[in-house]
Amino acid sequence: MTRSYVIKPELGKTYPFISRGKGIYLFDQEGKRYIDGCGGAVTASIGHAVDEVAEAMYAQAKEVSFAYRSHFSSDAVEELGAKLAEWAPGSLNWSFFVSSGSEATETAQKIAIQYWQEKGRPTKNRIISRWMSYHGITMGALSMSGHVLRRKRFVPLLEDYPAITGPYPYRRPEGMSMEDYALQCANELETAIKRVGSEQVAAFIAEPIIGASGGAVVPPDGYFQRIREICDQYEVLFIADEVMTGVGRTGKAFGIDHWGVVPDLMTLGKGMSAGYTPMAATIVSDEIIETISKGSGLIMAGHTYSANPQSAAVSLAVLKYVEKHQLIEKSAQQGAYLLSRMEQLAEEIPLIGDTRGLGLLCGMEFVKNKDTKEPFPLSAGVASQVIAKAFEKGLLVYPAIGGLDGVAGDSIILSPPLTITTEEIDELIHILRDAILAVQQELQEKALIG
Repeated sequence: MTRSYVIKPELGKTYPFISRGKGIYLFDQEGKRYIDGCGGAVTASIGHAVDEVAEAMYAQAKEVSFAYRSHFSSDAVEELGAKLAEWAPGSLNWSFFVSSGSEATETAQKIAIQYWQEKGRPTKNRIISRWMSYHGITMGALSMSGHVLRRKRFVPLLEDYPAITGPYPYRRPEGMSMEDYALQCANELETAIKRVGSEQVAAFIAEPIIGASGGAVVPPDGYFQRIREICDQYEVLFIADEVMTGVGRTGKAFGIDHWGVVPDLMTLGKGMSAGYTPMAATIVSDEIIETISKGSGLIMAGHTYSANPQSAAVSLAVLKYVEKHQLIEKSAQQGAYLLSRMEQLAEEIPLIGDTRGLGLLCGMEFVKNKDTKEPFPLSAGVASQVIAKAFEKGLLVYPAIGGLDGVAGDSIILSPPLTITTEEIDELIHILRDAILAVQQELQEKALIG
């Protein structure tokens, strides 16, 4: 084939063709092997070519792959809903199935607004979100996102939902304790609610750990506990965006579980189907469903492929695989080892300013000056250079750039499959070290660093 008619992420760029995958590895058609050090897009959480999932996929396809949710339910859908109710905290028992994280967060937004309408409080229709956040690329989801680079082209079409700063411990004020910093960041939500008026605010949405717009930024203890108190005080629903952090990625079933906080709505995607099918969900509390059931009895949302039996069967097989192989516990154990190896790199390499993460969601930030934490301008493309160099050497890592006010900050995310072994982590770190050292040398030659 001499010409492609596919719109790719970078027009004009030549991409290698994928051939197959197995475990944590991917192979292109030339036979080159890559460590999938980021699960694609923090997605392939149980590894590639898992037989149990393929078997479930085939078994369901032999029966029925698609049935429209307005006509039928199915055993696969009902079993998946029951499994998620088992996993989810508190009274988060009801799942609305969609096909992507963007759809899931937008559905959560709609359900939150509808809940207050059904309660006879239609003015509560505004969502508050944070800068340095990402909730999806559709217009509603992007409106809730504080990812400046991804918002930039569409600002005139977006709502101005981002209102507060997210916690960023690496760059907290000099001399401030983590406890005080946690409260300072959380209390911004109370200020924002007061400014808008609680009678206007339907919900607050946040990622338990900041992903694509920060690079696995973990909030300090006390932050989400205070957020929950504020939401309760001002009658604001709390939406936890677990699209990236859910289903064992952080060493707990869900990222928010690290702080013992129960949200009112939760969104899932990515690891929910581990890349084997497009699938996501909005999980809703008993209280919200009971209110809507007593009112209109209809949630005004849905998509063609919502709750299709094929994707439900595949996702159910993924969750059972996670349980059977204790991958949540393995994520915690192997994640601690991965982070320790990243910290060793940071001690050795001046380009690395910070390493952070929970479970197998780890981030690394690159800085111009380690002592002052001075960032590179985005025009230097430091994270992109590290990603390209790692790819060249056979390692895939995920970009997380623009976290610092949206116009500076270079980070990457490491989020390999939860099945990764200690030996495979060592291999990953060896390649990453070589890639970062190569970029650091090039920056020194260009006099961009000392």
